[in-house]
Amino acid sequence: MPAPRVLTPYTEGLSQQRTVQVFAEMDANITLPCNLMSHDPPTSGYFGVRVKWTKVAEDESSLNEDVLLSMGFHKKTYGNFQDRAFLQEGDSEDASLTITSVSLEDTGTYRCEIINGMSDGVQEITLEVTHAFTMGVIFPCQPNQKRYSLNFEDAQKACLDQDAVMASLEQLMEAWKEGLHWCNAGWLSDGSVQYPIINPRGPCGGSNNGPGIRNYGVREKMIHTYDVYCFVTPLKGNFYWLVQPDRLTFNEAVQACVDDGAMIAKVGHMFAA
Repeated sequence: MPAPRVLTPYTEGLSQQRTVQVFAEMDANITLPCNLMSHDPPTSGYFGVRVKWTKVAEDESSLNEDVLLSMGFHKKTYGNFQDRAFLQEGDSEDASLTITSVSLEDTGTYRCEIINGMSDGVQEITLEVTHAFTMGVIFPCQPNQKRYSLNFEDAQKACLDQDAVMASLEQLMEAWKEGLHWCNAGWLSDGSVQYPIINPRGPCGGSNNGPGIRNYGVREKMIHTYDVYCFVTPLKGNFYWLVQPDRLTFNEAVQACVDDGAMIAKVGHMFAA
């Protein structure tokens, strides 16, 4: 797996805000760099130094997500970053953050704040997690209620409920090249609504048009409703048929899987398998 690429513009002193870009593939372990500058007053290890890492919200109406807080020997990680985020601590000036097994959901801007009693520093790092197209599969997701009932936020949740994420246009394009044909328009991660057509016909892509990706453009995320295209990575477990002597209700099926040391599969697991 290729090592993550880091682009770091130089600025004079951490007291100014710097922006760093880090690129990595899914499931890689990455390090977001953050350092006390050499001209800062020396400190004795991390005693008296407070380091806080947060993931910055994409819009002002949302709250930032706490990642890690460190004060001396005391360290705490939060939410999805528990057991995945660690301070590098290569030396007394190193406040870099390591995140293991990154996913597409980890993409975003991270803020490193250092308070050492003498000078405070803030650094922002942009993490972009990419994928290899062979590492997963696209599948259309339609809720149980009815067709075209998901706004953008609902669509994100529908994919997460299947242990997947919203697909990108690049992923949909690759899936179309491999034969994906689906007549329902669905959300993509960039806020656009599109669908892949192999065999166009009147109500499905237009009989006078050739094969391709039909594009509705970027839609109003809170107003318009469609289906969604999800992307799921390969299973890290086994997908199998559990033989039973009798037909089962749903609750009985859930319990049968638990009794077998497993869990009942989701739609996303089936596509991944």
